[in-house]
Amino acid sequence: MRLRSWLSGSCSTTNHDSTVPFSMKHLETTSSTDISTTTASSSASSIATSLQSSVSLLSLPSLPSLQNLPPETLDLSVSHLCVASLNPRAKLPITCLAVHGYFLYAASANEVRVYERKTWTLLDTFNSEDSSSGSVKAVSFCEGKVFTAHQDCKIRVWQMMETQRHKLLATLPTVNDRLRSFLLPKNYVSVRRHVKRLWIEHADAVTGQAVNNGLIYSVSWDKSLKVWRGSDLRCLESVKAHEDAINTVAVSADGTVYTGSADNRIRVWAKPLGEKRHALIATLEKHKSAVNTLALSDDGSVLFSGSCDRSILVWEREDRANHMAVTGALRGHKNAILCLINVTDLLFSGSADRTVRVWLRGQEGRYCCLSVLEGHQKPVKSLAAVAEDEPNGVVSVVSGGLDGELRVWRVLKWRPNCTSPDNLKMEIVK
Repeated sequence: MRLRSWLSGSCSTTNHDSTVPFSMKHLETTSSTDISTTTASSSASSIATSLQSSVSLLSLPSLPSLQNLPPETLDLSVSHLCVASLNPRAKLPITCLAVHGYFLYAASANEVRVYERKTWTLLDTFNSEDSSSGSVKAVSFCEGKVFTAHQDCKIRVWQMMETQRHKLLATLPTVNDRLRSFLLPKNYVSVRRHVKRLWIEHADAVTGQAVNNGLIYSVSWDKSLKVWRGSDLRCLESVKAHEDAINTVAVSADGTVYTGSADNRIRVWAKPLGEKRHALIATLEKHKSAVNTLALSDDGSVLFSGSCDRSILVWEREDRANHMAVTGALRGHKNAILCLINVTDLLFSGSADRTVRVWLRGQEGRYCCLSVLEGHQKPVKSLAAVAEDEPNGVVSVVSGGLDGELRVWRVLKWRPNCTSPDNLKMEIVK
């Protein structure tokens, strides 16, 4: 398949009663304490309807478009094939995806399923009996353990056994952590009028996780960022990070933390030299609506942010500074951006317009939309991608939709004068 040129999309502006249009907190109305199949299915349907029927805010017209890498100037084509389609739980939305080695973790409602990525064989299903945990919002991996973030304000810790079954090890905060804290009044914080909780507890749905150097960073609709140590599962730090619900978190290899919120802001956190706690070092304010998703380039020098304003903003590290400055926007999606993931020089974006776009980052911060992956019947809520250890440089991409479907794609860049498309398609299917 030859390169597809960028497809422009136009949308009219819609007024919203809420000050935060499309905030995922307001859309996801499923109860955190009682999720049955019927309730979750109904909630998924209402979320998808809201996302598709509501018109997104206009993309930011004041920011320059970075799509100035014309496809016709590239001696390059892209092939993509959907090699598998899975429906873990009919009509229940796929809420998050994660790849760990040869395994894919796919969450729908309160249940997490584990697939072997070569044959897409189902290996295990866990947390299926605990409907009170609410939907799973994020899955991450640290110190040989699996961490799942839930709508019931908790993080659960699992261990994959030799049988490839998952065993529950702990629920964060742990009992030991609570015992250390509950006696002292100073360890309690107000979460709303006349209600106090331990500072080590999240007070609302845990919506995102990121892992770096043995630490787990979690964010929540309670507006806080918490830091946990993977080795002993202790909560080390809690920061009130935003003025509204936090939807996403990303961390670079140097420990810089980025949080995206329904307050339209991205905040940047780091530990000053010699300090033990994270401090705010920058606030990035260019989005005009809720920030839903963040992704970092491999070296951490570029930050991508997706919002309900239909734009993907690109931020690059300024010289002599530890924070980012916006360089422009990537446009083409017709509805809210719900998920982003970066692999090598490719960025994948999933949207409420039911498509996944593949972006190539060229020299001097120039970009091109290589392809549009279509097939989902409802918004694409989650993405996972990994560069395969193969000589032809295939990237495997898994997209999860509110339609309850998992679609597995094989994406490959190739040069027409080197290999024929037919041969490449055969390689991809293998």
